[in-house]
Amino acid sequence: MRGTREGLFGIVFRISIRHMKSIVLLLVSLFLTDKEAKKTEINDGSWKETVFLWRDETESKYSVENLQIDESDYRLLVQNIDGFIGLRVDENFIPAFIDGAIKDVTGYSKEDFLSCRIKWLEIVIDEDLPLIFENIKKALSEPDVSTEFEYRIRSRDGTIKWVMQVIQKTPAGSGKTGEIQGFVRDITSHKLAEVSLEKIEDARIKEINHRVKNNLQVISSLLSLEAERFTDPEVLEAFRESQNRIYSMSLIHQELYIKKMDTIDFANYLRNLVAGLFNSYRVAKDRVSLRLDLEQVYMETNTAVALGIVVNELVSNALKHAFPAGNRGEIRIRFSRVDHYEKDQENSEELETVHGNLNEKDMLYMLTIEDNGEGLPEWVDIQNMDSLGLQLVNIFVEQIEGSIELKRDRGTKFNIYFNNLRI
Repeated sequence: MRGTREGLFGIVFRISIRHMKSIVLLLVSLFLTDKEAKKTEINDGSWKETVFLWRDETESKYSVENLQIDESDYRLLVQNIDGFIGLRVDENFIPAFIDGAIKDVTGYSKEDFLSCRIKWLEIVIDEDLPLIFENIKKALSEPDVSTEFEYRIRSRDGTIKWVMQVIQKTPAGSGKTGEIQGFVRDITSHKLAEVSLEKIEDARIKEINHRVKNNLQVISSLLSLEAERFTDPEVLEAFRESQNRIYSMSLIHQELYIKKMDTIDFANYLRNLVAGLFNSYRVAKDRVSLRLDLEQVYMETNTAVALGIVVNELVSNALKHAFPAGNRGEIRIRFSRVDHYEKDQENSEELETVHGNLNEKDMLYMLTIEDNGEGLPEWVDIQNMDSLGLQLVNIFVEQIEGSIELKRDRGTKFNIYFNNLRI
């Protein structure tokens, strides 16, 4: 059997049943083509949905030559599917034909719609009306494909329901030029199930973040207890650095737990992280001031963790070494899109590309950590240092596929360029 879609498709054929007489069956089907298809053939498997009606026509006058499919066949089909409304409307969505579970879905009768006592577009939620008009226009301009979309309606009792609608322009030669045929299906239960699943998933993610945060705090507490066994300043400093790194990661999971989101407000995260570092090193803000210039950008957890550790290491290094003997100074942190940055008034030869293939024009984001303290000595090569902190800086900048610039004049300045908020 082979043929192309002509709206409602009908075919009469004869089958023989063993030990019985042959019978003639009428098959009525509505083929709904895939959005990408330009022409649907019954045997090529490219249609999207198909609904069938079978009827014994052995005694009927129907034949292959004079087959005529009327609306009674379609009406019988849609009346027997729960939550299903079949309709044929004009370009203003006024129905010429409507039947099926109209009362169950909308609360109105089909006579209400056919007489225009209530219009279909009047029960559509206002915010979803543009979607309706857009798809009507699409259906009229692309008659060979069906259009599927979802929207909300308000039923007669005020209940908001979700429906899925599939429409297609009536085929040429049908005598119904300019009309659209299709069906509406009540999908409210599916939408409610989706919401329930989303709530379950949100609760699961929240619980994971809560447990990770608590586990990190347990590790930090264990390190604190272990540190009490030592008096060596270098050993104690190593414990504190490890605790600060754990804190930088714990903060992220705390933000995710509180905000119930899967991305981090990086500006807010940096404020909390740096405040914690100042407290950890007991630095008085009247001695070392903090200046933050942070654009609000949301980023994925892995990127935030990597940059958080970088900031932790560089700010910790400044707090420990940039202002010796009680010297006063300032630490400044800036974060923004590259095109929002004011161009620095400094010679390019004063900047060292420490890591990565730097091309500022290709980079989207820039993070700057700078201080006006003593600055790094010229002999310090941060790519070849034994310091774990600076090794971590290089590792995590590489992880986010970023680049680092270093300036040593009048303090120390790191510019970190990167593209991706998600890695």
